[in-house]
This record gives sequence, C-alpha cells and structure tokens, in this order.
Amino acid sequence: MAVYPDIDTLTQLAEHIQLRRSHEVLDTEVAFGELTVTSTISGLLDLVEFLRSDSSCRFSSLVDITAVDHPARPQRFDVVWHFLSMYQNQRIRVKVAIREDEMVPTLVNLHPSANWFEREVFDMFGILFAGHPDLRRILTDYGFSGHPLRKDFPTTGYVEVRYSEAEKRVIYEPVNLTQEYRQFDFLSPWEGAKYVLPGDEKQGAK
Repeated sequence: MAVYPDIDTLTQLAEHIQLRRSHEVLDTEVAFGELTVTSTISGLLDLVEFLRSDSSCRFSSLVDITAVDHPARPQRFDVVWHFLSMYQNQRIRVKVAIREDEMVPTLVNLHPSANWFEREVFDMFGILFAGHPDLRRILTDYGFSGHPLRKDFPTTGYVEVRYSEAEKRVIYEPVNLTQEYRQFDFLSPWEGAKYVLPGDEKQGAK
C-alpha cells in the first residue's frame, strides 16, 4: 500500500513555493499525494534552481521528463518534469504548457540526467530543447519520420523496417498490413448481455 506525504505538508510547500517564486508559478495543485506546480516557460530554469537549492525543498533528483499532446489546444504540449527530494521524502511535478513552435530551455546544466530524458521527449513528441548539447533521436532510427507519441501519428506508423538477405542491409518499406483489422465486440454475457457470443456454447460441451 502506497504511503503518501501528509496533504497539509504538501499544501504548505505549495504556499512556500508560490510565495517565494510568484513570478514563475502560475498554479499549484495537490493530488494523489503529489504536488504539481505549473510554471511559465520563461521562469522554468529559475524555478528548478530554487527547487533544488531551497532548504525547504531540496529536490535534487530529476526522476523523469515526459509530455502530453493536446492537438486541439493552442498550447499543444504539456512538458512535465518529475523531481524527488530524498532529504524531505517528497516528490514534485513541474508542468509547462507550450506551443508547437516553442522551444523549452534544457535542464542539462542543472540536472545532467536531463540529457537522455530530453532526447526521448524530442524523439517521441518533436519538442525542441534550447541549449541541449546533443539533441538527436534516442529510441527510433536516425532516419525515422515523425514522432510516435503525437496524437496525429498513425498507430501503424508510416514505414516498416526489415533486414534484406538479398541486399544484405536494412531496408525501409511502406507499411503493408497482411490482414484486415480485427473487429472486437466488447459486449459480454458476464456484463449482462442477453445473447451468447460465438464460441461461448463450447463452455457447456464437456
């Protein structure tokens, strides 16, 4: 069973951060035992530095960076950073909303572990990090087209990759589905349906 920090403690921390960094913090929210801080993109570096060095915070470990795609929103992406304070036994989530054409400042100089995290977000979402020392794909091939975790990226992708014994090299080909998509019927007798699904009649034949 997960043990969450005291809500009052997180609320006090949120008030402390808002008071000390009012120019960078747009909003705070405590949910599921974690504090989420929404920051301006221009104040991100100052806020992260404060969270790392302030004696009441000491969020010295960057755990993860990810993003969320909202295609219908003018600020299409939420970029999300997860930090851990081993000194205070607390976690915090920092979130920034950006447009598709905006760049996010890199955190590599503050948290070296951001290097590969930012490369992954770039690879999966196409989000650029200004000042990153080596921003290139990390999970897909260097010649890969598109960004797989964007909502407008097709689930089948655009190309498939295979090794050709004849040509002795890796080749790219347009996706060729060998069968039609299967049709699923999500109704089930176990959920109150009034009919028997194909194959269920075999259950009684023993």
